[in-house]
Amino acid sequence: MEVLIIGAVYIIAVIFSIVLHEVAHGAMANSLGDPTAKDFGRLTLNPLKHLDLFGSIILPLLTFYSSGFIFGYAKPVPYNPLNLSNRRTGPVKVALAGPATNILVAVLVGLVVRFLPGSLAGGVMGDLLKFIVQINLLLAFFNLIPIPPLDGHWVLLALLPNRFQRFRYFLQHGSWLFLIVIILFISPWLRFIIDPLFRLIVG
Repeated sequence: MEVLIIGAVYIIAVIFSIVLHEVAHGAMANSLGDPTAKDFGRLTLNPLKHLDLFGSIILPLLTFYSSGFIFGYAKPVPYNPLNLSNRRTGPVKVALAGPATNILVAVLVGLVVRFLPGSLAGGVMGDLLKFIVQINLLLAFFNLIPIPPLDGHWVLLALLPNRFQRFRYFLQHGSWLFLIVIILFISPWLRFIIDPLFRLIVG
């Protein structure tokens, strides 16, 4: 029973980290002139507005009870880049808003961990807070991979010169590229980025 309760708390932490990520995209788009997310009622922290049955519930449960780690995703926040006041830099700002928010959450929660009394930092509370730091770092840097449908590919598309039209088409229509995303997720390369940052943040 205790394992189920702890698992549920950790999954809730993951869900809200993902919700913050998606709301950040919509809020940035709204501030730049596109109210699509607002019109669809997605500028809210209510997780029910963002949950995806598989990505937000089934996948986190499967990953937690099979590997002890939790990962998932929510429904992407809709936005129309044609409404942005600056169509060149606007998509970059919208794409980076999600990862930037996760990094901010990781830093703020990490500061809390630093100032926790030793008894709490080494207990269940400390473990949960450290997990929140880890999952937000993972969400941030995983989403920065420049492969669709991750945020990083929107940044890459916006920064590519016009002469790379064939590569743009390949990037947007290469559905098999998602296999690379899966391989990158299960490989240990992210740990080389996240682990040093985690130690730096939580001390």
